[in-house]
Amino acid sequence: MSHVLLVDDDKELCNLLSSWLEQDGFQVESLHDTQSALQRLAVKPLPEAVVLDVMLPDGNGLELLRTLRTTHAGLPVLMLSARGEPTDRILGLELGADDYLSKPCDPRELTARLKAVLRRSQASEERPAPPVLLRYADLEYSPARGIAILNGEEVSLTVSEGKILEVLLSQPEEPIEKHELTERALDRKLTLYDRSIDMHISNLRRKLGPNANGEPRIISIRGRGYLYTRGAS
Repeated sequence: MSHVLLVDDDKELCNLLSSWLEQDGFQVESLHDTQSALQRLAVKPLPEAVVLDVMLPDGNGLELLRTLRTTHAGLPVLMLSARGEPTDRILGLELGADDYLSKPCDPRELTARLKAVLRRSQASEERPAPPVLLRYADLEYSPARGIAILNGEEVSLTVSEGKILEVLLSQPEEPIEKHELTERALDRKLTLYDRSIDMHISNLRRKLGPNANGEPRIISIRGRGYLYTRGAS
């Protein structure tokens, strides 16, 4: 049974979503403000995932997300927003949310997205020991730790960022179409107007920086998708 922390000030919605998720086998803990969530997340054991509303009575859910990415980088987070503004979605994904849904959301869609995020997280934890590191050019990546290593420096990646990098490294220098990358890395189909992959790729580019020659590590080829490259020699 997966333990999920739901942080939303709408208590009626929390009751509805909790009831739905519990019927589907989740154990749900609900909190309704930023401070309560911070106090809860400071205590072990951590939940296996967090469903987090953007608007909270004592702070911004995006700021809480920023804190989570500093203190618990690998904790899966799915964001909710009643406003559904594209800027909220983009900012949430830029700050490291693993997925994003607008409210009101279909509880079945929430369940499906949450299960996909948890599958990615659990697959990383249950991965067989070898290979300990994936290596390509000057990059090393540890799927088990969610850590990329460049020039001796460790870079923490979210679950989604790590899965995308892992898929790209499985066939470097070869483009992978967005729909395939979404299915293999995010464990769901690419939907219309879905820019999650693009935002996760943007985060990876920012975190990993360019190749030594200044060229980007991850490039987009129109009509063919994304590829990881060492750049021109």
